Amino acid sequence: MEPLLLALTAAALAAGGAAWLAGAAALADGFWAAGTAVAVVPAVGWVIDALRRGRAGVDLIAVLALAGTLATAEYLAGALIALMLATGRWLDAAAERRASHDLRHLLEHAPRWARRRDGDEVRTVPLAEVGIGDLLVVGPGEIVPVDGRIGSGCAVLDESVLTGESLQVERGAGETVRSGGVNAGGAFEMRATATERDSAYAEIVRLARQAGAESAPVIRLADRYAAWFLPVSLAVAGIAWLVSGSAERAVAVLVVATPCPLLLAAPVAIVSGLSRAARHGVVIRDGAALESLGRARTLVLDKTGTLTTGRPRVLDIAAAPGHTPDEVLALAAAVDQYSPHVLAQAITDEAHSRRLRLERARGVTEEPGRGATGRIGTTMVSVGRHDGTPLPAWGRAADNRATLDGAAVAWLTLDGHLTGALLLRDPLRSDAPRTLRRLRQAGIRRLLMLTGDRAEPALEIAAVLGLDDVRARQSPADKVAAVRAERGQAVTVMVGDGVNDAPALAAADVGVAMGARGSSATSEAADIVLTTDRVDRLADAAGIAVRARRIAAQSALAGMAMSLAAMAAAAFGLLPPAAGALLQEGIDVAVILNALRALRVPRTGQAALEPATQQLIQRFAAEHDDLREVVEAVREAADRLSDSAGADALGTVRDVDRLLSERLLPHELAEERELYPALASALGGSEATATMSRAHTEIHRLARRVGAHLRLADAQGGLGSEQLDDLRACLYGLHGVLRLHFVQEEENYFSLAP
Repeated sequence: MEPLLLALTAAALAAGGAAWLAGAAALADGFWAAGTAVAVVPAVGWVIDALRRGRAGVDLIAVLALAGTLATAEYLAGALIALMLATGRWLDAAAERRASHDLRHLLEHAPRWARRRDGDEVRTVPLAEVGIGDLLVVGPGEIVPVDGRIGSGCAVLDESVLTGESLQVERGAGETVRSGGVNAGGAFEMRATATERDSAYAEIVRLARQAGAESAPVIRLADRYAAWFLPVSLAVAGIAWLVSGSAERAVAVLVVATPCPLLLAAPVAIVSGLSRAARHGVVIRDGAALESLGRARTLVLDKTGTLTTGRPRVLDIAAAPGHTPDEVLALAAAVDQYSPHVLAQAITDEAHSRRLRLERARGVTEEPGRGATGRIGTTMVSVGRHDGTPLPAWGRAADNRATLDGAAVAWLTLDGHLTGALLLRDPLRSDAPRTLRRLRQAGIRRLLMLTGDRAEPALEIAAVLGLDDVRARQSPADKVAAVRAERGQAVTVMVGDGVNDAPALAAADVGVAMGARGSSATSEAADIVLTTDRVDRLADAAGIAVRARRIAAQSALAGMAMSLAAMAAAAFGLLPPAAGALLQEGIDVAVILNALRALRVPRTGQAALEPATQQLIQRFAAEHDDLREVVEAVREAADRLSDSAGADALGTVRDVDRLLSERLLPHELAEERELYPALASALGGSEATATMSRAHTEIHRLARRVGAHLRLADAQGGLGSEQLDDLRACLYGLHGVLRLHFVQEEENYFSLAP
């Protein structure tokens, strides 16, 4: 209807203008009056429709203005008002189509069929017919139809629709894939692990279908403004008529009071914000959630899977005298590779990342709560809990370290003799510190962590992140009570990823689910779902919400202010109806264009990285993972020196010196020469990396000092007693600097890349 109405009113105005220029004033008035009359009918319909939906019905002003121009023979003004209304409606529709483009793309992208292999035959079937366990074929360019697991080979996927990341990802045999990704490589087979209804993309689509701007409080605020704007406009028009005795002035007031800016600004800005968030991998259920996120002042977070990765990893390995950490890890992984336990998986993954050869274990058995046991050759190998016998000195040191670090311990025994200890912990997300800093900049004043975990690891994470409060050993009921208490103080956002978080998400003003790996129950209870496994998307969404809310209010208020100023000028006879109609048309366009600014990327402080820089970051991040064993070896050497200064301890230090020279120092030098210059251009100059460069200098200094001690020991036939304290201090100091340096790089630099 909008294009037709626009065409008719524009044609009437143009025809009248041509007739007037030709000297046919009566014909011109006829065309303009016809254009005015054409707009009256739909305008009356809009008023009735608004009243039925409980809106203020402020289009009544437009109807009165159109009727007033006909009654006072101000046909040109009437035609201009008609064109203004038609243009405003058309711009509104076009703006909402533009703003909701990404949401529509999300819906249109939804898979509808799958290719299922039955024996040697591959048949195309409706997605509803796919069951768990079906073997599916995904060809090049096709959409992954349901959640599943790669059967064989490697899959190259474009998951940008799900995550907002433009870089392709690879999934190997046995790895999981989520529905909605596009096969960017060769064909692969996958085994379905969920039906259409329970797959990740279907959940995102269900949320996207609910997305809209109608229920946003800022829009209801615009309605409240409109409720008093209508009587004010009528009062000003009536007073102008009574005081001046001129009906023309009243019509002029009604012409400029037509409240298109008020009606259009908020919906366009809110829908633009929803669309912008969808591009960042954030699905927001409705405009109310977006507006509430923009007003939030308290953020409540779960720990596991939200602030941490949710996947344990090996933190440290302690070995009994006569054994090495790699030997301990290889033996433990050889048994644990048959176990489905999450800690066993972490141990096996660590062994694979170190490229260790795993022996074949026979007769593997697992006792729930105790661990796994198997035979390798003639040796009985057990991995799991300690049996309670007194620990040797090295074991006590490992146990103390686990307590201090809040880590779990998997003990390795060989034929009943304690041989090693593997310390495992769920690490902090590298993007968490930066995310929380950005959230505080977006207006969050209080950060609270609720976790069912023990107090020790929770307090350590709270200290690292600078949280305002932390509560450990929280049941789902405790979390709900805490969220309700926070809501009594300020608008509260709750972030979680597990089934136990669903009640708390529902209790919050805004519930946010880590939907990439979270449960479907959590997503159902949430108002916002992060479709990628990155918590920094929440900071993106918060920045978008604050900006969209500010633009919506700014556009509505600015539009009303301009209309009020024009009304005053019209009341004093300074603005005739025709000129007022042209002015109001300009106000409409300005307000809609301003509301569309919510589509633009807000300035979040997030650095824009070139693809080459992103590749460098990913390369050095992978090297960090490989170098963790070198960092552990530095501490192991220092520990050995504390026990003995003999040949074995000196040999351990020599091994560390070799690892430093061959692996770690070249890595640090390459960072200084390749990565830091690339980052400097993105971060605003070399000062942004100066602190990290100073850490490189200290690492090289300590490494040279260790080498100098070894040369002195060679010259005098062994370590002198006068060397021990300084060499130990060098090694412990180097270990501390390396751990801090690695964490700082991962948080400040590596977290910038997708």
